[in-house]
Amino acid sequence: MTHILTIRNTPNLAGIEISGDYQDLDTLYLALLMIIGDEGDFPPYAGARIRILGMMYDIRHAFQGDREFEFVQNGMDNHRMKLLGLITPDKNLYYKANVYYPEALFVTMAINDFIRLYAKLQAKSSTYPLMDKKNLWDRNIATARLFQSLIVNCLEKAVTEASLKRIVNLLYKDYTWTDRYTTQYLDMVNIRYLSIEDKEERAKALTKTVKRMVEKGKEYQDIEQNVLEMAIANNCSTEEIGLRWEYPEEIEW
Repeated sequence: MTHILTIRNTPNLAGIEISGDYQDLDTLYLALLMIIGDEGDFPPYAGARIRILGMMYDIRHAFQGDREFEFVQNGMDNHRMKLLGLITPDKNLYYKANVYYPEALFVTMAINDFIRLYAKLQAKSSTYPLMDKKNLWDRNIATARLFQSLIVNCLEKAVTEASLKRIVNLLYKDYTWTDRYTTQYLDMVNIRYLSIEDKEERAKALTKTVKRMVEKGKEYQDIEQNVLEMAIANNCSTEEIGLRWEYPEEIEW
């Protein structure tokens, strides 16, 4: 059977739902693991790497059976079974993981940075002079690009055409921009977005949400300064600093 990763908007637009069978999610997980590299490979992107790892954590637990699941029709019926001489299930087990919308959009763009870094590293370490061209066919990059495109497709279904253009323009503005990003700010953005209860209002808020993430205004700068001061005071990296913001105990996805 063909394996197809599925990503769709959650019913109340709190985020996106990533679903697929074991092979789908395992393939995505391993591709992202390769692209983001080992800890310390890309120091300026340590914060962004941790956020991708957070999403990967949920994906891994999904295909380990620790999250939601559903049975999906796989196209098999009695006629096909008889024709093939097989007795087989007519549904596949799909595992599911949810990701907050602002988080998913940040991860989507952070993956762009890591694809660039990964491709450059591959080209440098390769004995092939045309490795930069061969990166076009790299399966890890292809899997990551598919993942990104499916998220953008979800966004396209959630907002107006004009809003989609504005969001895409914002996300690509001054690219790249996830290096040295104070990712603690994303928690505030997530919580603020989730505090909006109406689905239509959430859709309208997505443009402003992305604008806040990308433009790094005063609110972001204040948190950045606060995190830096705490890191200096505690003699640790900024990635080790946690700010006490409470996510809703229950989320109507």
